[in-house]
Amino acid sequence: MPKSTVDEIRQRFDQDVERFSNLQTGQAAAIDAPLHMDLLTEAAAITTPHAQAMLDIGCGAGNYTLKLLQRLPGLNVTLIDLSRPMLDRAIERIGKVTDGVICDIQADVREADLGELQFDIVIAAQTLHHLRDDAQWRDVFSRVYRSLRPGGSFWIADSVEHELPAVEAMIHSRWGAYLAALKDEAYRDHVFAYVEKEDTPRPLTYQLDLLRAVGFEQVDVLHKHSRFASFGGVKP
Repeated sequence: MPKSTVDEIRQRFDQDVERFSNLQTGQAAAIDAPLHMDLLTEAAAITTPHAQAMLDIGCGAGNYTLKLLQRLPGLNVTLIDLSRPMLDRAIERIGKVTDGVICDIQADVREADLGELQFDIVIAAQTLHHLRDDAQWRDVFSRVYRSLRPGGSFWIADSVEHELPAVEAMIHSRWGAYLAALKDEAYRDHVFAYVEKEDTPRPLTYQLDLLRAVGFEQVDVLHKHSRFASFGGVKP
């Protein structure tokens, strides 16, 4: 099946702002979404307590930035997202809780200028699974590394695939049972359909190796449950 284009993904997210605006539940289709959000933002805060500026890639309605600002108030914030309505909601929500500078970039991260030595923390939550080939994955990880100041950290929460086909099938089946219990089988089928159309995730092991390959000497896993993981690394 041909994968969704950037425009098709943008159009879907333009219509889905409310689902991504719940700070308590996060994205319900992702197992343990609130726990991933808590762990990731706490890890970012304790490994980079000196942070002054952060970048949120695929920020959605701003949940992860809002959680991080609870731990590190006053950060200057840069938001990147494909969707203008998502960015507008994120700016509205974040602007109510911080006096830091808020910058927004409506762009695909594959094309956005991340600069060099600009940020202390970079977050990418439920967004990198839209990257396609290995060259795109390496390019984005490399540009994030260059955008970080020494001692800065990069944290990811995302869906992951599994390298063993039998394990991938098992995890897929378990996720389906979770989605059906969350709502119903029609919801499960709906989620499976857009994931099949939109997503090209990589295994957790692949991404940990890639973090090391682009320069993150220290990497760690915060949590993995089913096909969702949170993890990251610190720049020397």
